[in-house]
Amino acid sequence: MADKQEPQGSAGQVSEAQIAVHWREEEYIYPPESFVQQANAADPAILERFSEDKFPDCFKEYADLLTWDAPWHTTLDTSNAPFWKWFVGGKLNASHNCVDRHAEASPDKTAIIFVPELESDEHVEISYSDLLRQVNEFAAVLRDSLGLRAGDRVTLHMPMVPELPVTMLACARLGVIHSQVFGGFSGAACGHRIADSGSRILITMDGYYRAGQLSDHKVKADEAVAVASQEGQQVDKVLVWRRHPGQYASQTPMAEGRDVFADELLGGHRGKTVAPVSMPAEAPLFIMYSSGTTGRPKGCEHSTGGYLAYVAGTSKYYQDIHPGDVYWCMADIGWITGHSYIVYGPLALGTTTVIYEGVPNYPDGGRPWRIAEKLGVNIFHTSPTAIRMLRKVGPEEPKKYNYHFKSMTTVGEPIEPEVWRWYHSEVGKGEAAITDTWWQTENGGFLGSTLPGLQPMKPGSCGPGVLGIYPIIYDEDGNEVPKGSGKAGNICIRNPWPGTFQTVWGDPERYLDTYYRKYNTNPDSKDWHDWPYFCNDGAVQAADGYFRILGRVDDVINVAGHRLGTKEIESAALTVPEVAEAAAIPVIDDIRGRVVEVYVSLKPGCEPGKEMEDKVTTAIETEIGKIARPKNVWIVPDMPKTRSGKIMRRVIASISNFADTGDVTTLANPESVEDIRHHVQNAKVARDDVPRELTETEFEEIKKFGGE
Repeated sequence: MADKQEPQGSAGQVSEAQIAVHWREEEYIYPPESFVQQANAADPAILERFSEDKFPDCFKEYADLLTWDAPWHTTLDTSNAPFWKWFVGGKLNASHNCVDRHAEASPDKTAIIFVPELESDEHVEISYSDLLRQVNEFAAVLRDSLGLRAGDRVTLHMPMVPELPVTMLACARLGVIHSQVFGGFSGAACGHRIADSGSRILITMDGYYRAGQLSDHKVKADEAVAVASQEGQQVDKVLVWRRHPGQYASQTPMAEGRDVFADELLGGHRGKTVAPVSMPAEAPLFIMYSSGTTGRPKGCEHSTGGYLAYVAGTSKYYQDIHPGDVYWCMADIGWITGHSYIVYGPLALGTTTVIYEGVPNYPDGGRPWRIAEKLGVNIFHTSPTAIRMLRKVGPEEPKKYNYHFKSMTTVGEPIEPEVWRWYHSEVGKGEAAITDTWWQTENGGFLGSTLPGLQPMKPGSCGPGVLGIYPIIYDEDGNEVPKGSGKAGNICIRNPWPGTFQTVWGDPERYLDTYYRKYNTNPDSKDWHDWPYFCNDGAVQAADGYFRILGRVDDVINVAGHRLGTKEIESAALTVPEVAEAAAIPVIDDIRGRVVEVYVSLKPGCEPGKEMEDKVTTAIETEIGKIARPKNVWIVPDMPKTRSGKIMRRVIASISNFADTGDVTTLANPESVEDIRHHVQNAKVARDDVPRELTETEFEEIKKFGGE
């Protein structure tokens, strides 16, 4: 157990290069023997096969999961470090690997199960042979009607419908680089990404269901095209898929000569086949823009061979996907998780992947478990945000349904131990292995996790580096922070790996500045050892080698010289049984630099009040120490969230600091912002607790807080 006493001595004794870590180490939890017996990675010899002395050739094991048109001659090319190239000389096609070879071997096997949001609508099963036909026909549209060729870029702005993976795989069939923008993003955000990628084609949809309503999505296309044009990028064609064949779900007119219905174009290409274009392993497969909404979009360029090998390997060994499984990743394909672990990873392995259109709690908190029961889902994958939300709206729901998961993944942010335990005991019914994964948009696939058949789980810790990944924690000066020291710093990866992105699209200097220059001491070196990858995350490593991720380096609050990770504060707040969600944010303070304020929302039926605020404060003091005592605890009905369910910490930080919240119109619940502002700022005025006006630097800090 880590020491939970308040830090001793003056603030100056805590290095600015280290994040103060006060939380305790949790217990090991082992998966059932029945899981271990069937696990893809049950033999400890796999750990030896991926040891550092076998790098980089160890990744041949992942690449051998794919079908190659030509073999590679160089596993890892470091000649232009740190712009790594994997499997150089090799040629393959991602669409062939995800569709054709499975359609040939098992044509009637279900590739995709689409679950519409409206529960009255039947789910749709698409076999591998059906998927091959649809991908071929749409590839013919892209090639013959639009003139697209390998290397061209196409922007997709689509919701969670089966036409999205069909479109992605049709692009991949031709070597066309797809750039899918999360459907919940605004037209303007899409337009910026069109301009950055140089796309001249936008593929969108007329509408889709969200919280029971058929939303108008096509309206965003006009804004996207206009914004792209302002930035110098002309869009020649907008292809519009229709949510309901023969009907138009948008109030926005189709622009003559520019807009065309995808199904009408498809009519002239029925039954056509398009031979997969054999692509070099290092050819770009897609561009994925990171989720930040401030500054110029950052397009992560992912390769074909290295990326596909990495997501196939990590899907097989970490999610334990077998071809006969029914696998459901309840994420959005608009994010990297959906690319890697809804589309490319599962389909490369020939399994059945579930795509759900809507929100998890529509019409109620039991919906995911009814879907799992009906479809026989046995592998589940979601985010801590979704887990917390389902725990809040339906804590007793999972036990009502007869489903059984053998394996469950969590992704996107660190998961608090209390939430982990509910996920394990209630959602997993104590039967499932949990794979708590840490990685980022840039990384392509998992970086930190436990091999579920070989390494025990530990609530709140993602685990060690995954196979072939060798992490290290550095302080700001490049000194290694030893494991078991109780101190944290900046987690880095010492080596390249096949899934990593190749560059920031169109901006190699940004790639170098953001990820590699910080800890490189020899910019002319061709040796990968000299180029640690800076993840921009804080972490602490326990004596057993397991990492606990503390969140983005930006998500650190400096209180009187103590750098407190927001995740440990929020985790402490969530130990209060009534608390469903928690968010810690900084408030400018002239004496202590920054102080902590905590926002919480409660589970249904729990009453807000001073007693509840005190319980949260006590929990934080008990778990961390008085240094983390929040100046205020604000109980709110709902947190402001993005359409993907992420709490917008910068918005509530702005409210607490009486700063401009910026544009909140794209939030899932923008009305919550004014309610919270009224509640919090009126209370602060009444207490004579209004902060002074922020300096420009302080305002920028608050605006960027939480990485949004």
